[in-house]
Amino acid sequence: MAKQTWRIAGINFSHMHMGDLLRCVENHSDAEIVGVCDESPSAMQGAIDSLSIPSHRVFTDYQKCLDDSNPDLVILCPPTGEHADWTEKIAPYGTHLFVEKPFAASLADADRMIAAAAKSGKELIINWPARWDRSHYTAWRVIDAGVIGDVLEVHYYGGNRGPLYHGADKVEYHPTTDDKKNSWWYKSATGGGSLRDYLGYGVTLGTWFNGGQKPIDVTAVVTSADGVEVDEHSVTIARYAHGLSKFETRWGTFTDPWVHQPQPKCGFVIRGSKGTLASYDYESTIRVQTAEKPEGYDHPVEDLAVGEKNGIEYVLSRIQSDLPIEGPLSPAVSRIGQQIIETAIQSIEQGGTVPLVDY
Repeated sequence: MAKQTWRIAGINFSHMHMGDLLRCVENHSDAEIVGVCDESPSAMQGAIDSLSIPSHRVFTDYQKCLDDSNPDLVILCPPTGEHADWTEKIAPYGTHLFVEKPFAASLADADRMIAAAAKSGKELIINWPARWDRSHYTAWRVIDAGVIGDVLEVHYYGGNRGPLYHGADKVEYHPTTDDKKNSWWYKSATGGGSLRDYLGYGVTLGTWFNGGQKPIDVTAVVTSADGVEVDEHSVTIARYAHGLSKFETRWGTFTDPWVHQPQPKCGFVIRGSKGTLASYDYESTIRVQTAEKPEGYDHPVEDLAVGEKNGIEYVLSRIQSDLPIEGPLSPAVSRIGQQIIETAIQSIEQGGTVPLVDY
């Protein structure tokens, strides 16, 4: 197929990953930023300055942004609780939708997003940045090759010091108590909390690793600091037909894993029918055990495939080649993750084990 220059707009800068994603667009040889939009000009200023976005491509009204810029793809980074609303606003414009994780605040919202995209005939993509971590990509490649057999257990620990400690390009900040009080990340109504932020990583990539299996039921508990409305620490146990998997999320790790791995390490430990592997965030090797090498060995991480170095590159390559969106970015896999999250939330509310939710 002939190459095209992809016209891409970024709408709503509530999630700090918008700046990172726009940089991926800027660095792509076949893409351009045709518009950025947020009701608050100050929210966009960092990206405008760092990417030298001209003023005629800056908007505070999303409809004018879409009408004037005519994008092929829109990056959406609103608060989690607004993902469905924004998807329904943008989908009728007939553009592909690239939504930064988490999928949604609820399973019902996720289904609204799927329905809106289906009606438009365009792709709905849920971006999970951990998919582009070479260690986790390598883990999937090893699993897919059958090295450890069928996946029986997934154990995950994920988090960071907290969402207000860093911005785009991982610039560090030092949030105050007032910053937490005023941030959507720390409000239940807008989908805040470590569970919604990080459980999605664990269960969505976990579903990718285990071939799309769903648990039977889920048990979850959470805790947080005094005066904090949302959870800062959660543990979720998912019971599958063949055993238990555990997913733990933490805002308040001792260090951020992209700087120094905290203890416990952030990442995955996976047990299969023929072996095990450990894949930790940002590391240069994964650890593998097999019957042939029960003592274990270090498997070097693999480079991401050409055209799949990041979410933007992957999506444009797949759509250009008329190939399906697969793995964690696909609504099908992400929806299973959302089911587990929804069930975990109900477990917390009910104080016990809850069968996997579906609507």
